[in-house]
Amino acid sequence: MLLGSIEAGGTKFVCAVGNINYQIQDSIHIPTTTPEETLQKCIEWFDQYKDDLSAIGIASFGPIEIRKSSPKYGYITNTPKKGWSNTDFVGPFKRHFNIPIAWTTDVNGSAYGEYVLSTLFNKRIDSLVYYTVGTGVGAGCVIHGHFVGEMGHPEMGHIRVKRHPDDMNFKGICPFHGDCLEGLVSGPTFEARVGKKGQDVPLTDHVWDIMAYYVAQAALNATLMFRPGQIVFGGGVVSEEFLKKVRREFKKLLNDYVEVGDVDKYITMPLAQHNGSATIGDFALALKAATN
Repeated sequence: MLLGSIEAGGTKFVCAVGNINYQIQDSIHIPTTTPEETLQKCIEWFDQYKDDLSAIGIASFGPIEIRKSSPKYGYITNTPKKGWSNTDFVGPFKRHFNIPIAWTTDVNGSAYGEYVLSTLFNKRIDSLVYYTVGTGVGAGCVIHGHFVGEMGHPEMGHIRVKRHPDDMNFKGICPFHGDCLEGLVSGPTFEARVGKKGQDVPLTDHVWDIMAYYVAQAALNATLMFRPGQIVFGGGVVSEEFLKKVRREFKKLLNDYVEVGDVDKYITMPLAQHNGSATIGDFALALKAATN
């Protein structure tokens, strides 16, 4: 039995096949171009494993339609990604391979991957929130193996946050909301603020303190809304040194209001290496779809 995974990002699609132990057997990176070209290249790559492929898990950028009762189930909906709005993603794979397809958001896939890995690493967490902070910002929440959201998936990257007093003149870059969380802390905000890519801005720069203030608010909101066992931060903007700043701000904001245990174990980097949580999550969701 082979399981398929597609981690669909705005820059690239990561396609992989793996076994029931979630070990990757083969993978490929496909640049994100037009929907027609990108999806066709994915289908062509998976074709070589068609005889052994039992199910595919897809974790996609969004927003997406997750309600199976909707005629647009399996679609990317009103995404800011140019040319991808109203794209039927699941349909072409379902028609071509005629196997179960698990469908969720990229951050839900990552959250599920970390949930599964916590058991494999003997660090079982029954509930967690996973944030990615990169080109965009999003979060997924898993509670006892189930995702949160009925009318749709959470959009925790677009919550409102209190502005840092040293950042009042920055308008934010979100095309929908301006200074929501994504508009204030996603990777492109570095160039908008200081004219440099984030990797070129030293952690001693005050902009990182401002970012940590906002990310800590996201962690606080998730804590008070969901009371998860853990909050995981991944994505290109996040490093262990940055999370040290986030934890300090989080402690001040929480002010010992509720118990979260050791904050170093509560707010963490992903268990999966190289931001590979979504691939693990996709394999696990594909296995679930194939065996249910």
